Amino acid sequence: MTSPDTPRAQPVELTLLPIGARPGDTEEPAGGCGAGCGCAAEDAGPAHDPLECGLDPDLADLLAAGGLDPVLVEDIAHLAVEEDLDNGVDVTTVATIPEDAVATADFVARQAGTVAGLHVAEAVLSIVCTDEFEVERHVADGDRVEAGRVLLSVTARTRDLLTGERSALNLLCRLSGIATATRAWADALAGTKARVRDTRKTTPGLRALEKYAVRCGGGVNHRMSLSDVALIKDNHVIAAGGVAEAFARVRHEFPGVPVEVEVDRLDQIEPVLAEGAELILLDNFTPDGTKEAVALVAGRATLESSGRLTLDNARAYAEAGVDYLAAGALTHSSPILDIGLDLRPERRD
Repeated sequence: MTSPDTPRAQPVELTLLPIGARPGDTEEPAGGCGAGCGCAAEDAGPAHDPLECGLDPDLADLLAAGGLDPVLVEDIAHLAVEEDLDNGVDVTTVATIPEDAVATADFVARQAGTVAGLHVAEAVLSIVCTDEFEVERHVADGDRVEAGRVLLSVTARTRDLLTGERSALNLLCRLSGIATATRAWADALAGTKARVRDTRKTTPGLRALEKYAVRCGGGVNHRMSLSDVALIKDNHVIAAGGVAEAFARVRHEFPGVPVEVEVDRLDQIEPVLAEGAELILLDNFTPDGTKEAVALVAGRATLESSGRLTLDNARAYAEAGVDYLAAGALTHSSPILDIGLDLRPERRD
């Protein structure tokens, strides 16, 4: 809970990109894309589609500083909001809330965990809001929080807050759940050289955000796509006629691309090392088998464990001497972190 001694966060005003707005319209809506957006230029030419405009420049900078593409985050925010509105309006909110009502709402952790996605939630609200709004940032992505902690406070039109609530929370809860699960793995490996890292088992369209959440939780990202690192797995081996053959073909075709080779037996390791493999994935090895593999490799390659891994046995694999533990469950099975949006009651004089 926030105590009276907790320093008050400084409010920040954000310029907006209202959903469905076009800066070139005759009657321009309140808000806008911010001074950093090209559509604000006098010679901008024809009206821009809102999806081509940027977020508030300061918010975009914060997203970029975390390794996220602001344009991608904006696209995801639009998709989430447009899916929820389905070309209509929030009928409940429009019917029950006066158009000019303004309120402050707090994003509050309902349970303890690690936070990720606060600026993403802000981006969602900037898509919904029809006037500039003010935020107070009480914690940062990657922070551990207790139940009851206020994470972010937003002052805006009440209708906008309620319309954007679910879309913002869906992303914030999802990313914070991944960060929380990753933090548990990172804690389990503390004191060893091993790091937990993710896989490509991500939600379609949300890979960059989910891998960002892994970083917030203290984990390490593996490859972001099929094109940045080669990973030779069992089906590649079958198709190529062997582990060493598959490695040689990848190295010949893409000499500058890092190559990781999956092995599931000790006798596959030496041939791969002879070909020059620098990273080997030990698939479905036991902790004892992993120790044998570590001894056999003797520092000649980086080693990663995969398969059979759980939070309970993670420490045993780390202490066997590998460099990484691959945990697909971080992104495909992590439960959400329960976070809610609480509207502050109106003050009555």
